[in-house]
Amino acid sequence: MNNNEFKAYVVNEEDHTFSAEVTNKKLSDLPQGELLVKVHYSSLNYKDALSATGNKGVTRNYPHTPGIDAVGTVVTSDNSLFNSGDKVIVTSFDLGMNTDGGFAQYIRVPSQWAIKLPEQLSMKEAMIYGTAGLTAGISVLRLIELVKPDDGDIIVSGATGGVGALSISILSRLGYSITAVTAKASEKDYLINLGAKEILLRKELEQADKKPLLKPLYAGAIDTVGGIILDNIIKSIKPNGAVCCCGNVSSPTLSLTVFPFILRGIALIGIDSQNYPMTNREKVWNELASNWKPSTLLQTFNEIALEDVQEKITLMLEGKLKGRTIINLDK
Repeated sequence: MNNNEFKAYVVNEEDHTFSAEVTNKKLSDLPQGELLVKVHYSSLNYKDALSATGNKGVTRNYPHTPGIDAVGTVVTSDNSLFNSGDKVIVTSFDLGMNTDGGFAQYIRVPSQWAIKLPEQLSMKEAMIYGTAGLTAGISVLRLIELVKPDDGDIIVSGATGGVGALSISILSRLGYSITAVTAKASEKDYLINLGAKEILLRKELEQADKKPLLKPLYAGAIDTVGGIILDNIIKSIKPNGAVCCCGNVSSPTLSLTVFPFILRGIALIGIDSQNYPMTNREKVWNELASNWKPSTLLQTFNEIALEDVQEKITLMLEGKLKGRTIINLDK
C-alpha cells in the first residue's frame, strides 16, 4: 500500500443487494473538504449499521463508507483555524451518511464539522463517547436546566445502549438517582456499576395503558427508544418535570393525550445531535472531558479492528451489543 492508499470499510450495492468489504482506497477518492484527517479511532452507532445494510433513509448512494464518528490528526488544512498535527473530533453533520465516514484511515471534511480535541480527553475516550456521548451530553445539559437532584429520580430507557449507558454514568456523577430501563435482566450488575439505583425491566413499561396519566414517579427522563415506552414515561413524570427524547428504535409514534403537558406542566425536549450548533457542541465536549467524565468510562467499551466491523454490525442489529464499540484504525 503506497502513501496515497488507505484501508476503508466499503459498502457496495448491486441489483438492490448490499455487501461490504475492507478494501484499499486512494486519497483522490475522498470528497472535497478543507481538512484531510488521518483517523485513529471511530465508533459504531446504530445509524452506521443502517447505512452498512443499505438503508436509503440514511445513505442514498453506494459504494459508501459509513462512520458518523471520527477522531484523528489533521494532515492538511485550508482553514487558518486548524493546523497540520491538530487533534480533532468530527461527528454528525453528514459524516458517514452521504459523505464517506470514519470507517476508514482517512477522511476529508469541511472545517465546520471539526472541533479540536479537548486537552483532558484522549482520542480513545473521545470515541467511547462519540455521537452517543454527545447525544447523552446534550440530553443531560437540557435536563439539568429544569430538574435538580433533589427533585426526584431520573428514568433512563435503553440503558445498556451507548446513549443510555453514558447518560446514567454522567447523571450519577452529577448526583442524580437513576432508574434504568432495560430488556436485559442479566445486565443488572453492569447498570448498577454505571450508577443506576433501580432496574426496571422493559416489559413492565411496554404494557399499554389507556389512562391519560399514571402515578407520578419520576422527576425527569432521558428516553432513547420512543413508542409505548416514551408514552408511559411521559405519563409517569411528576409535575413540572422534563423528558428528553433522542431515539425512536421502538417506534416514532406517540399515543397519548395532552394532559401530561397541560395538567402536570411536563416539558418534552427533542434532542438533535446531528446539527447541534458548534458553540454549544464545544461546551458539551468540554464538560464531557472534565466535570462530567465518568470514572467508569473505560469500562463501557469494546475495541475492535476494521476487519471486525461486519460482525459487530450484525450483533447491533440483533440487539446483542452492550455499551460502546470503538474501531482502532491503526490496527
